[in-house]
Amino acid sequence: MGIRPEVRGGGCLEIGHYHNSGPSPLRLIFRKKPYLFVDPMRILLVEDDSKIAASLAKRLRAEGYAVDVASDGVKGEELALTNENDAIVLDLMLPRQDGWTTCAHVRQKGVLTPIMMLTALDDVNDKIRGLDSGADDYLAKPFHFGELLARLRSLTRRPSDVRQATAERFGLLLDMRTRKAFRGGREISLTAKEFALLELLLMRAGTIVSREAISEHLWDMNFEPRSNVIESFVKFLRQKVDRGFKKPLIHTVRGAGYMFSEEEP
Repeated sequence: MGIRPEVRGGGCLEIGHYHNSGPSPLRLIFRKKPYLFVDPMRILLVEDDSKIAASLAKRLRAEGYAVDVASDGVKGEELALTNENDAIVLDLMLPRQDGWTTCAHVRQKGVLTPIMMLTALDDVNDKIRGLDSGADDYLAKPFHFGELLARLRSLTRRPSDVRQATAERFGLLLDMRTRKAFRGGREISLTAKEFALLELLLMRAGTIVSREAISEHLWDMNFEPRSNVIESFVKFLRQKVDRGFKKPLIHTVRGAGYMFSEEEP
């Protein structure tokens, strides 16, 4: 039998062989540099099973990640070398080039991105081979989606990052743990992507954030730069954040991008 993803009760995604079923974690800010922007996480997922890849990518994007997907080892190696990723989730049993070889090539070429191997092979020797080829972690199928998220957070956590759970500018508060936003004591209901966009603007308060910067940090390589998706997201976000307040915080800088500020740019 093949591998199939399945979402079980309570939103749990498990993945496995046979009958086994199938954020942002947005990084927080430093207290010593309270308004330093840290990019939302970008994940490279290398998985040849299209159903598993689609399910994982959808769930990761819902958590606020930008996700690129490769269906074979050669393409995965290419994307690992050309794009700046925060983590790589790498299956072992891949066409054209297996995960062990892909991992070894990436490391030999100087890429230090954390790599988590994802596979149905649960043999100790396979784990040892994977870790020896340069992987940082190893998760065997079937697995709980929550464990995948926790391991990704662990892999991308830098020892020097003394993160705080909230960020506040101009009376707008972001709670990174719950991914909730508040202004004037009122909660603002946001989608995962809207929260990521608001975090990006808030962390760069007082500076212009271009469309290119927004698309690079919040969308994957399939984003169509000529679309009006960004304009639509900014419009909806502005309605939610500024409605009912005298001073708007989200401004359009014509021909340049957007700015989070109390004053008109």
